[in-house]
Amino acid sequence: HASGGSERWDLSVTVEDLGPDAPPVTLSVTSDLHVGGVILRLVEKTQIKRDWSDHAIWWEQKQRWLLRTSWTLEKYGIHADARLLYMPQHKPLKLGLPNGITLRLHACFSSPVFQTLMGICRMLNIRHPEELSLLRPLEEKKKKKDKDSAEEIYDLTEVPRSSVSRPCLYNGMPAHFADSPKMEAIYKMLSVTQPPPAPEVVAKQYRPASVVDKAHINGRWLDSSRCLIQQGIRENDRLWLRFKYFAFYDIEPKYDVVRLTQLYEQARWSILLEDIDCTEEEMMLFGALQYHISKVSQSEDLSFVVKLKHVTICFRPKKLTLKGYKQYWFKFQDTSISYYKSKEESIGEPIQQINLRGCEVAPDVNMAAQKFLIRLLIPAPEGMNEVYLRCENEQQYAQWMAACRLASKGKSLADSSFQSEIKSIHSFLAMQRTNPSSHGNTPANDESINTHSLVSPRYHKKYKTKQLTPRILDAYQNVAQLSLTDALTRFLQIWQALPDFGLSYIVVRFKGSRKDEVLGIAPNRLIRIDLGVGDVVKTWRYNNMKQWNVNWDIRQMAIEFEGNVNIAFSCVTADCKIVHEFIGGYIFMSTRSREKSDTLNEELFHKLTGGHEAL
Repeated sequence: HASGGSERWDLSVTVEDLGPDAPPVTLSVTSDLHVGGVILRLVEKTQIKRDWSDHAIWWEQKQRWLLRTSWTLEKYGIHADARLLYMPQHKPLKLGLPNGITLRLHACFSSPVFQTLMGICRMLNIRHPEELSLLRPLEEKKKKKDKDSAEEIYDLTEVPRSSVSRPCLYNGMPAHFADSPKMEAIYKMLSVTQPPPAPEVVAKQYRPASVVDKAHINGRWLDSSRCLIQQGIRENDRLWLRFKYFAFYDIEPKYDVVRLTQLYEQARWSILLEDIDCTEEEMMLFGALQYHISKVSQSEDLSFVVKLKHVTICFRPKKLTLKGYKQYWFKFQDTSISYYKSKEESIGEPIQQINLRGCEVAPDVNMAAQKFLIRLLIPAPEGMNEVYLRCENEQQYAQWMAACRLASKGKSLADSSFQSEIKSIHSFLAMQRTNPSSHGNTPANDESINTHSLVSPRYHKKYKTKQLTPRILDAYQNVAQLSLTDALTRFLQIWQALPDFGLSYIVVRFKGSRKDEVLGIAPNRLIRIDLGVGDVVKTWRYNNMKQWNVNWDIRQMAIEFEGNVNIAFSCVTADCKIVHEFIGGYIFMSTRSREKSDTLNEELFHKLTGGHEAL
């Protein structure tokens, strides 16, 4: 009766939960026992009471998970010499985000990286995870005295897996972030832009000097068809989360706060680190937008509605003689100002009520002299009435100026743009304060910003901060009115309009050529860069592509375009799977608009990017 399947033999399995020094657990099994049965007996033997639902068996030699629990040992081909490990499928990972902060979270080590990434993006509330991917970080240069190396890590390992698979939103953020002030603070770090980095922080970072340098980062992308553990990633390792495909689909500021913020941060760093070239004029505009975004996002943090009732303001209508200003008690309601002789009388009828809808509002400010006037030109039957409001201080001025501006557009203080309006006025004053040309040497206070933080290091060498300030201020005038969302969107639009936008470089060797060249992969085309000339010598568009494939034996990529155009190359700085995946990924991105559905066609993504594993 000793048929192959029923002979008993010993199978040993290491159980991670028993600790690193515990010996493997040995079970007496037959080959027709299925994996589920092995797990049941294993759990009984450990005598540990816990939830084992996330655990699975990993087969060390074959580098595969035994996830089909109904398969028998025989079907898997497992014999007594198999090194098996029973452990959780979700393990902690350190994740560096585009904005420079590091999270610690549980990620799935057993599913293809593409699915692992979808789980991470759901946890962080980032839609369209197909545009991002994970990569191995650049090694930090170890400093001799590494005092500041104890970087802050924000911990999300407590987030239950169930709330990640289907997060429900609460005030626009996933419910697991609403659990505690600590979690809310982490969500704020994800969804609010970081302040501009100190110039020395920028200068310390690795900056690619050439297109070949830029190619090296693309050898670090993980393979999205294989799982983390198959790619040598272990518990608590560090990975980066980055946008990989520069084809951003359907950005909805209302739902995409984290996505938009992280995309902005990635774009900002690519400009600060000269990863992408831009003109000096563009750099000044990027600087001005960063400055504005930083100011406005700090203010929206404080979002409060100011009641502008209880304020004494001096008031000078044109008709009054040279006596100057008279003090009145002012109230702001909707789009009108009412004024009274005193606070006590403000319960009764006002002396006058001025409706500001359609009036002109102009600043008359001298920071050095601490003069804060608001000049109002109010439409009246006999022409314009000119009225000056004099405010006590900058704070009061900013709030009243913002209120008058909104009122002139017919908006009340409850309007959402009130805060950003106040903030842009503060920014304007701060710029005046730091701009030496305007008033001698007024002391800059904490509102002032080091303009070297806003531009890439080559401009630190070219200009002193006080030379940069007026140039950035000049560009700032054109964007100071933008809301936060509009400013972020504008920044991204200018970035996307740069000639080199969206290019990922790989050093390759074309078939029949004896020298290295660079392949640039863009959302809609491939380009060939001759390093001798340093210029693009050829462009191929995806929409003329008939087919592409990889000869995995010789690691060579072949692509056929319409009109009998064939190219073939081997990859020098990245595995050809990475290139294959880039091209397939971009073709996948371009199919999205046609099927307007919100469900991601994961199967198609794997078909296009998976290579021979997927087929």
